Amino acid sequence: MNRNEKKTGMRLTINSSTDRLREVRDFVSDRARDAGFRDEVVHTIALCCDEACTNVIKHAYANAPDREIDIRIIPRRDEMEIVITHDGESFDPDTIKSPDMKEYLSHYRKGGLGLHLIRSLMDKVFYKQGNGSRYEVHLVKFHSSP
Repeated sequence: MNRNEKKTGMRLTINSSTDRLREVRDFVSDRARDAGFRDEVVHTIALCCDEACTNVIKHAYANAPDREIDIRIIPRRDEMEIVITHDGESFDPDTIKSPDMKEYLSHYRKGGLGLHLIRSLMDKVFYKQGNGSRYEVHLVKFHSSP
């Protein structure tokens, strides 16, 4: 961890490198377990956070490894919310439609399913502008989810 990266309680801040995704998955998994989620759901939450951070790295930061991503966990009685914050390019999720899986598979495409997975596996997903030029991705998982 370099001087710009910090890990405290419910917050992890990393540089925007795919090399850091394991740390993100471990951090989110530990917090989800602490919040009482079953292992199967813990893995789902970690996968979605990995996908969201990958999208930030690839699209918002155009693979620049020296930018900052902040991951904040907000545990609540009935849910856990993960807020991923960045100051890269903005994103309008409404421009990305869910893929036609039959069409997708027939062309042996690789990649491009991250947002579809996130939307399918999390209970709530929303995007908003934070302070200044910062953008937030909110991922919510309810405790009662299968």
